[in-house]
Amino acid sequence: MTAPSVALVIETENLRGTGSADVEVASLARLLRHLRDQTFGMNRLTEWVITHEGLTGGAVRTLEVAAGRSLTFVKVPEGTGYYGSKDRGFDATTAEVVAFGDSDCWPAPMWLERLVSRFAVPEVQVVAGRTVYRAGLLGEALTPVDFSYFPSPLGEGCVRNFYANNVAFRRDVFSRLRYGGPRGFHRGDCGVLGLRLFAARIPVHFAPGALTAHPLPDTLGGHVRKRLQRGADIVTLSPYLADSLAPRVLRPLARVPGLVPSAVLSSRLAVGLAALRGQPGARQVAMAAAMTGVSLLDAVGAAAFRRARSER
Repeated sequence: MTAPSVALVIETENLRGTGSADVEVASLARLLRHLRDQTFGMNRLTEWVITHEGLTGGAVRTLEVAAGRSLTFVKVPEGTGYYGSKDRGFDATTAEVVAFGDSDCWPAPMWLERLVSRFAVPEVQVVAGRTVYRAGLLGEALTPVDFSYFPSPLGEGCVRNFYANNVAFRRDVFSRLRYGGPRGFHRGDCGVLGLRLFAARIPVHFAPGALTAHPLPDTLGGHVRKRLQRGADIVTLSPYLADSLAPRVLRPLARVPGLVPSAVLSSRLAVGLAALRGQPGARQVAMAAAMTGVSLLDAVGAAAFRRARSER
């Protein structure tokens, strides 16, 4: 079989606010140098797209030197947002398969190869890689909570969901469905797109070897802010979950305030705690405490968001 052509889109929205423009460019340059070691071979990419809200000519040259090849830079209007930047990045590609990464994630050497090799089979339309937090007790504790994958009935080795920092689409599928929006999420439009793919009976194939590491917030305030945002996102996502997954007879229950978000938070915590089996005793206790703590913060974020929305 002939391998399809591949493009890679990386947004820079995640880097904004991490420091000065020079710091952000330096961080992105480190990632591009790191990606040159991919086993896929980055010169094989039809396009390597970087979306941004404004880069100087000097920054563009620095980044192309770091990448070791020409890049396609797509300037997006201020406020385009995370998912909008990915949509616009896709529009700058022509390849048969388009992979999406994030500017703040750190892929393993075989990430891209493992992600796109599945498309050698013509029937494969979407492939999700595996996202984890970087190594350490807290990262290992929070990964099952924030980056769980749920089996799909659409095929063996398929999942119902994916994360926008580690996924690839065949061109015609993404051009038809894309992220769209905005829907009021911080990070939730990939959940909606996963539900739309499921409704269209398009399997999402899971490639656990396509591994990328997501950073944790650097400060306690950053952790708290992220948890509150996640709680708000669960509230916003709840109607989509109810409409897509709940049996019709149970859908009226989804209108009970807080019921669906509470069910989602509880199930995520249960999945996370179940993943701790086999951990040494003291480590298991510490990880369970971390999971429970962040779940409580998520619940606070969900409750605060519901209250604020009801008062508008």
